[in-house]
Amino acid sequence: MIKIAVIPGDGIGKEVMVEALKVLEQLKVDDPTLQIETTIFPWSSDYYVQHGSMMPKDALAILRNYDAILFGAIGDARVPDDVTVWEFIMPIRKQFQQYVNFRPVKSLQGIVSPLANGKDIDMVIFRENTEGEYSNSGGHMYPNQPQEMAIQNTIMTRLGVEKIVQAACDYACKYGKSKITSATKSNAIIHSMKFWDAHTKHIVEKASPTLTLESIYIDALVAYFVERPQDFEVIVASNLFGDILSDLGSAIVGGLGLSPSANLNPEKEFPSMFEPVHGSAPNIAGKGIANPIAQIWSLGLLLGHVGRADAEKRVVSAIEAVLKEGVVKTADIGGQATTSQMGDAICRALVNIKQTAGGV
Repeated sequence: MIKIAVIPGDGIGKEVMVEALKVLEQLKVDDPTLQIETTIFPWSSDYYVQHGSMMPKDALAILRNYDAILFGAIGDARVPDDVTVWEFIMPIRKQFQQYVNFRPVKSLQGIVSPLANGKDIDMVIFRENTEGEYSNSGGHMYPNQPQEMAIQNTIMTRLGVEKIVQAACDYACKYGKSKITSATKSNAIIHSMKFWDAHTKHIVEKASPTLTLESIYIDALVAYFVERPQDFEVIVASNLFGDILSDLGSAIVGGLGLSPSANLNPEKEFPSMFEPVHGSAPNIAGKGIANPIAQIWSLGLLLGHVGRADAEKRVVSAIEAVLKEGVVKTADIGGQATTSQMGDAICRALVNIKQTAGGV
């Protein structure tokens, strides 16, 4: 039995999670061998308002007993963003050593990108997820005085850099990719990024003679993402650079509503967490118009991680079937369908895929 902790969170996270769980139930009906048990946890900004914390003190101990975490979104005007990030997202990522943030950037049938130039875009971004620029190290001194100052330290460790680069190389070798692209800025950030460059080069050279490494300054790389996105296969980047590139990549292939992500502990010593790239979108929360595809695809990534690549493939195929048909589309991709209607359409596509595969 696979045990999944479900945390819908805030805003549209609650709405799109309903559709992901609907898809999961359809998968279980179609395939009785898919034995999955879900437990929903109400940890969110609502929880913070009621209890003064984003989650209970023993939350990580509770989550430790699950095989994976399916997460929706976090963010609410009643709670400062640094609270939601540092009292919820960061403790999970750091304590569970989810040092890989994995984001596929892929052309989907039925979605036309103005930047594709008739060619498919198919790359993945490996973002270091537990250190780098998003380190709680620094301080604020002399507030409201002329000498006021703030210091934010970037922390990179040899182990941290080598682990994320090795994960990118392992993926490239497994799926027949030949090029690793490293995002850097070592011409200006001369300590941490030169450190990054040196250890990235060492790991790629050691990983396989079939792999080549190109290091590109981040300002040029974002331009190349726009000009020639088809040229990239596997991107590896620090926490901040990876965060920026991931959202840009999502926009290139259709928007945040289509884009999944995974916070991975590759060794599976701790549960990994799967979530859509988009946030809680308070401007559309409660309207029933959010696109649930990113959440449903994140469920697909989760299924692949726990050993059910067959179920992951069915989920992605169902998403593409609905998009290719083009009848059911939410507002972000040019339609008027509701969140629920999109979830229902993907469930129907799952049934059709099963019938086709079974010759019914």
